[in-house]
Amino acid sequence: MEAQRGHTNRRRFLLIAGLPLLTVGAGLTYLMWPEPGPRPEVRTDLEPLNRRLGPFLGELSDAHWLGYDIDDKGDDRSIPSPDSRIRVVGVAHLPAGGAAAITGRPDHAFAAAGAPSDLPAALKGYLPAAATWQHSPGFDAYANGRGAADQASDGIPSGRYLFDTARDLVHFDVLYLFT
Repeated sequence: MEAQRGHTNRRRFLLIAGLPLLTVGAGLTYLMWPEPGPRPEVRTDLEPLNRRLGPFLGELSDAHWLGYDIDDKGDDRSIPSPDSRIRVVGVAHLPAGGAAAITGRPDHAFAAAGAPSDLPAALKGYLPAAATWQHSPGFDAYANGRGAADQASDGIPSGRYLFDTARDLVHFDVLYLFT
């Protein structure tokens, strides 16, 4: 009888101690599991950026960017959407004095802005922490209108542009809608 009580106590202990450990282990596995969908690679090629953004930003250099379909789930079993939404997001250098030339135009009324939000993790290392960003909704409208007029076959753009005049940097986050 005493031996049976020892087995019962041990089982009770293992149940009480093991259940929280299993729960924590399952929770950590869930949190660490890779997200489904595409993992775009950071690109450095300039031709696609200069074709789309160059007409209103100038010749870009030293770019780090991503371009991907935000609706792509990464599985072959889903039905493709009739509309594609391609996000082009990144950072690039402008020609010397280019950021100051754009932000200095009074018709766009640039103002101080915070750091870019919703930045993909793969790009975080390419934006300087000490950058002083400037933004203008007026410039966004101008650039999106120029992009739509100049590049109608490349989708309808909707984007946001931030400039750092000290480093001649532009951060762009543009969504192209293809219908």
